[in-house]
Amino acid sequence: MNKKKRNINKFADILNKYKYSLHDGDIVAGTIIHSEDTGFLVNIGTNTSGYLPKEEIGLMSKRHYNKSLLLINTTRDFFLITQNSYNKQYVISIKRLDYIRAWKRIKQLYLEDIVFNLKVKYTNKGGIITYLEGIQGFIPKSHINRLEQNKYQTKRNELNIQCKLLTINDQKNQLILSNKSASFILSIHKFKLGELVYGKIISIKSYGLFLEIYDIKALLHISEIGSKYIKNLDDFFKEKTLIKVKIIHINLNQGKLSVSKRSIK
Repeated sequence: MNKKKRNINKFADILNKYKYSLHDGDIVAGTIIHSEDTGFLVNIGTNTSGYLPKEEIGLMSKRHYNKSLLLINTTRDFFLITQNSYNKQYVISIKRLDYIRAWKRIKQLYLEDIVFNLKVKYTNKGGIITYLEGIQGFIPKSHINRLEQNKYQTKRNELNIQCKLLTINDQKNQLILSNKSASFILSIHKFKLGELVYGKIISIKSYGLFLEIYDIKALLHISEIGSKYIKNLDDFFKEKTLIKVKIIHINLNQGKLSVSKRSIK
């Protein structure tokens, strides 16, 4: 028996020796033995070859997937989806395995609180769509810095964006990121509790002022402006003017600052 023949029968010998049966959800080793128009036949050690449909090749599009991983006689891991009740052939997947491994890496990255530089894939009214480890992520408009929003309105998906994981849910395949939080972390050395800084007024609301301090948005709540109640803030403040404030709260997760004008001359 030649070497190629021995390799083809290797998995079957192992299964027979240990009387091991395959189940849905198993991760199995297999060797690609034939390419068809709609998929690949894979030897996974069973009497009938496993079948890898082209739509189960990977998380990335088939056009961008590493073709060297799909050459005949290539051995790799596969995820066992199910067994066809008609012909007893196992349907296998690379995409499902990629998905499991991608979420495992994402969970680790979430714990490490890493800042990423990701490519902007699409933009819409709600925010920016990007990809991390092949999983689609979303950056809500409320979590994009004002200066960054201006860039993406013109250049769109020609740019990358710095962001940080905000919430993750592998059960719902949900990945929410924040550009504001990432910018804040990278600029955190500029902020200290109790420090006096100058901020530019960017909007005036009934409940307070929004300032821009080193490109970070800060809230000066109406209760922190002074000891006297102010009925109409527009009578005392104008947009684009600078005011001196004190940093009283730093929210790393949300990428926000709270400031006060009390007792500041």
